[in-house]
Amino acid sequence: MLGLFDLAFLSAKASNFATSDYRSVVSVNLFVALLCACIIVGHLLEENRWINESITALAIGLCTGIVILLISKGKSSHLLVFSEDLFFIYLLPPIIFNAGFQVKKKQFFRNFMTITLFGAVGTLISFSIISLGAINIFNKMDIGSLEMGDFLAIGAIFSATDSVCTLQVLNQDETPLLYSLVFGEGVVNDATSVVLFNAVQSFDLSHFSPLIILQLIGNFIYLFIASTLLGIVAGLLSAFVIKKLYFGRHSTDREIALMILMAYLSYMLAELSDLSAILTVFFCGIVMSHYTWHNVTESSRVTTKHAFATLSFIAEIFIFLYVGMDALDIEKWRYVSDSPGTSVAVSSILLGLILVGRAAFVFPLSFLSNLSKKTPTDKIELKQQVTIWWAGLMRGAVSMALSYNQFTRAGVTQLRGNAFMITSTITVVLFSTVVFGLLTKPLILHLLPPSKHLSRMISSEPTTPKSFTVPLLNGQESETDLDVAPGIPRPSSIRMLLARPSHSVHHYWRKFDDAFMRPVFGGRGFAPYIPGSPTEQSVPEWQ
Repeated sequence: MLGLFDLAFLSAKASNFATSDYRSVVSVNLFVALLCACIIVGHLLEENRWINESITALAIGLCTGIVILLISKGKSSHLLVFSEDLFFIYLLPPIIFNAGFQVKKKQFFRNFMTITLFGAVGTLISFSIISLGAINIFNKMDIGSLEMGDFLAIGAIFSATDSVCTLQVLNQDETPLLYSLVFGEGVVNDATSVVLFNAVQSFDLSHFSPLIILQLIGNFIYLFIASTLLGIVAGLLSAFVIKKLYFGRHSTDREIALMILMAYLSYMLAELSDLSAILTVFFCGIVMSHYTWHNVTESSRVTTKHAFATLSFIAEIFIFLYVGMDALDIEKWRYVSDSPGTSVAVSSILLGLILVGRAAFVFPLSFLSNLSKKTPTDKIELKQQVTIWWAGLMRGAVSMALSYNQFTRAGVTQLRGNAFMITSTITVVLFSTVVFGLLTKPLILHLLPPSKHLSRMISSEPTTPKSFTVPLLNGQESETDLDVAPGIPRPSSIRMLLARPSHSVHHYWRKFDDAFMRPVFGGRGFAPYIPGSPTEQSVPEWQ
């Protein structure tokens, strides 16, 4: 009798597991179908200047959430349960790596000091303003109990700009200066926000003192340098291995797999070492595009370029689709349903603090940056400053992930104050992405019409990874490297010398790169040539 009972119990348990697995498979299938729908609808709306992929995914997510709510009779609005690990371990790495892999390096490093100024110092200013505003205002409102660590976490959460959406707002081929500033600032900003958030959680804030502030600054400097070096080492190691072993002689699959795995390994090593994985994988992407990408076969170059872009694209759509569905989660709104006015007020205050916090550093730091620029073309004009300020107002997946981490457990919260913060984060993300996202493109067209700024927006280097047909002979710069587009007369030597001094930092880096780095790690013009390999013949090969 006991054996029969045990058998029945095990059978029931197995049936429950089977049912759970079946539901998971159905959920994943439906989510994949929605991703396909996002891609198709986004393609149909591609010519619409008001709509971008992020808004399309959010809208489809909201509509899907409504349908799921009706089917489940108000119990749930999403197919999958949000997980911080899913976001930080699987979705964020391909997005940031592809950004580094595709970024125009010359523009990025030419504006590196300004980017660091905006991304690090600017984020600290925004963090301070939002945190102080939250402490002074929310303590006077009836939103539940929040501690000092919660208020500082709010500053870190809402200081994180949405670099994913920003990438879709500007095009680096049409607006390289703005793209390099906004995108570069977004990457450093995300890293700074995550570092601040982790510091807030790890430090003892019961005895807040100036010493803690110095520790936060020192911790950030250490993380920035260590994370960058780890990404550079990982990129150089992949370049060296592929150059020496030349996997393409036998199979292009091996070299592509090694590039992908080395990039992901650098990200995970940074996570395990408590470093900034965002910075690590970003600089790994930059180094791989400069060295490793030129060491593989032509077919591998085409494959990797599109593979990385595709993975990044899918991850972006996945994030915004889920945010749209999760915005209608009844459980989160139930705790604030008795005070809708307070909920709106909290969201409005946070939006106001975001606007003020960003303006407080974009315009002053732009002024300081312009003081160091010698030529008018390198200075950030007022219209460009307004564009940078506006483009960074959007909040997205990073803010959502940090908010879930601080105010929920496995996506669920039962505290009134935490519920207000979660719902306000959702509201701010939706409002900023949809409203600010819709108005960004028209604003850029109004402030910077193509006829007025096209000449300044000409790319200073070919699309990264670099063009197959541009030679590099004995370290000499090509027309593209000299910021001269085909068909445009080359300026005189005196004008060129005044605009581009021969003894610039870039000049010395090129000499060092050609003399020491490329012979060891490969790169354009220094990649190994194997007779009969599919490597293109238009680029001179170096042994």
